[in-house]
Formats: sequence, C-alpha cells, structure tokens
Amino acid sequence: MTFLEFMQKGLFSKLLDMYSQSTLGAVVFIGGFLICIVGGYLLGSINCAIVISKIKYGEDVRDSGSNNAGTTNMLRTYGGSAAKLTLLGDLAKTLVSYLLGVTVFGIQGAYFACFMCIVGHIFPIYYRFRGGKGVACAAMMILLLDPIAFLILFSVFAIVLLGMKYVSLASIMVAMLYPMVHRWTMLVGFMRDLYFPYSIVFTILTALLVLWRHWPNMKRLLNKTESKTDLIEKLKSKKTSETENGK
Repeated sequence: MTFLEFMQKGLFSKLLDMYSQSTLGAVVFIGGFLICIVGGYLLGSINCAIVISKIKYGEDVRDSGSNNAGTTNMLRTYGGSAAKLTLLGDLAKTLVSYLLGVTVFGIQGAYFACFMCIVGHIFPIYYRFRGGKGVACAAMMILLLDPIAFLILFSVFAIVLLGMKYVSLASIMVAMLYPMVHRWTMLVGFMRDLYFPYSIVFTILTALLVLWRHWPNMKRLLNKTESKTDLIEKLKSKKTSETENGK
C-alpha cells in the first residue's frame, strides 16, 4: 500500500476487500466508522480549558468570564500561559483524532473523526456536555484536511481580529466563509488526490456548529456590548483577574 492509497482508504480497506462479499465486511465497515466517530468524540471531550483551570488554578473556567471553556476565556481569566496550553491541547486532540480517522478509513475517516472531535469539544461527555465553541479544533481540522483553505481563512481571521479586535467576529466570519472556500479549493483541484465527495457536508455542519455557539456573541456585537481583545498584549500576560463578557 502506497502512502497515497493509505491516505485515501486507511488500513480497514484491506479488510473490506477481503470480506466484501460476506457479512463480516459489513461488520468491518460499521466497526471502522464507529471507531472514528466514538474515538473522535471521546478525544474531543477532553476539554483542555477545564482540565488546566482545575489542575493549575483549582477553579473551573466555566465559572469565570464568559463561562466558556475555551482558549479566549482562558486568556481573559488566567492569562497568556494558560491560553497557550489550552490552545496546544485542543490542537493536539484534533491531530490525534485526524490520525485515528486516517489510519482506520483514510481521508473520509479523518473527516468523521475530526468533526466528532469538535462535537466532543462543544458537548464533552466528561463535563456534563458544557464545553467550548470549537474554533481551535475546527481550525486544526481545516489545516489538516484542506491546508489551502486554512491559509485563506487564517488570513481573514487575522485581518478581522487585528483590525476590529473581536475574536468572536473573526471566528464568525471564518465560519461563514469556510464552506465556500472549501468548495472553491475542491473545484480548483488543490486536494484532488485526496478528494472526499461528501466533505462539503462536514464543512457546512462544522460552520453551523461554530455559528450556533457564537449566537450570544452575535447578539452582543449587534448591541455593541461585545468585549474587545488585544490578543498580542494578553498573550504576553501571565495571569489576569479580568472577567470580561465575550467569547
């Protein structure tokens, strides 16, 4: 099996070829996707913001600031070091989910596993289904599955954030653009060797999840009560007692 074949089909493809004419083939097929779906969800449910805030500060970040278990609230509540650890953890669990999905069922398995990692991050089974907004996990998913789209969307995120200083607005803009940008990269053929025909479904679902989690931010943006964030300055800080409303 070449590297490209591995990325397209994963290891379970061999088992499917061997047992395609028997009931065992259906078992292998269903079992493989269950591994991707359940594995991705359980990995995503490891909420790094909650873990770090409890271990390092003896608190639950969901009781502070915006009450959101994510990087931005960690940044506002505990400072740059905590936010960086949270971000790295969220990126790492998405990477592991991607590797799990690719190993089992190639690129299509990776879409299932990464998407379920985002779902787990938002609705973590270990923490009463109260998690974050899925932005960091979604960003890592896009980077791994569609790097050209990631570069475009990251540029948009950076421009909006640096210009307006609203993390939430930057996240909302990127979520809205993601399906369209992904569709364009597929049509142009940047990822033609790893094409997955149903990938657009996952991009739309991911965008809708992120937008839904940002609904309170949208209302605050419309009411002009959303908090701004000087990301560079706050990342330099070690800890802050600020409890701003926002993302």
